[in-house]
Amino acid sequence: MTLSRRNLLGAGLAAGAAASLVPGMAGGQRRSSNAARFALGYAPHEGSFASRGGRIEQIAYAADQGFTAWEDNEAATRSVAEQEQMAKALAQRGMTMGVFVASMPKWSQSRPLLGANDGAEREAFLADIRASLDVAKRLNAKHMTVVTGFMDPKVPVDIQTARVIDIMRRAGDIVAGSGTAMVMEPLNTRTNHPGVYMQSISQGYAVARGANSPAVKILADLYHEQIQSGNLIPTLDTCWNEIGYIQFGDNPGRNEPSTGEINFKSIVKWLKAKRYTGVIGMEHGNLIAGRAGEDRLIAAYREIDSA
Repeated sequence: MTLSRRNLLGAGLAAGAAASLVPGMAGGQRRSSNAARFALGYAPHEGSFASRGGRIEQIAYAADQGFTAWEDNEAATRSVAEQEQMAKALAQRGMTMGVFVASMPKWSQSRPLLGANDGAEREAFLADIRASLDVAKRLNAKHMTVVTGFMDPKVPVDIQTARVIDIMRRAGDIVAGSGTAMVMEPLNTRTNHPGVYMQSISQGYAVARGANSPAVKILADLYHEQIQSGNLIPTLDTCWNEIGYIQFGDNPGRNEPSTGEINFKSIVKWLKAKRYTGVIGMEHGNLIAGRAGEDRLIAAYREIDSA
């Protein structure tokens, strides 16, 4: 994969993609919404409601539609002032901050190799984790995304797994006590990310159990899991104790629910039965560009939320 996560979502925007943020209002009081709040914590991101203006305007619009959370993969790359502005907007709206990426891979170079014989990239990864704690604190973020790098063809897979477990255990020691957890994201290799190390939720489960830290959990992105393995609800159920965060995106196309093959209504019903109260990131684009696509996005989430 040669695109960064920023470019991936930007490309989706050109086709009407992305998701939205959820902002705050003045005076420190929660402004009343013009729509009923969703039962679950779906989190749009910048671009989900691009027709409504910039990031803060999109947050305001999303909040008024009943969304209660917000994601920003690129938050760590933004200025401190931008981070503080976003945090204030979210707090004023009573919104929850979802994930941001704590250690961004070099997609075009297929790096880092966290299981390699050379440990330099592992040390750089830990430095990223340390730096990201300040971002998490600023944003009041309880989860930050971690990508566990790429496969090293020169090293046996079992040895790479042992090294990834070891580095995640060390990262967990750094994060422990901060109130934030790292969520490792398995990525599909069939469509988007050939060569990545972590390719399924079950693989993430093995690493999380090996790391044995409350600060090391799994990000269950159902778009990636559907492509790579399928069997979504049984997999979620089996790995539930190690799942810290969930993202939606339909397949094919990585757009909103109802545009592909995944039965999100059944998944939402299952999550409600599990009493899931966490954030569900809207890690996808809009099938249709402009306000028509934004209206379609809202309607799709209203439909699945009714399960």
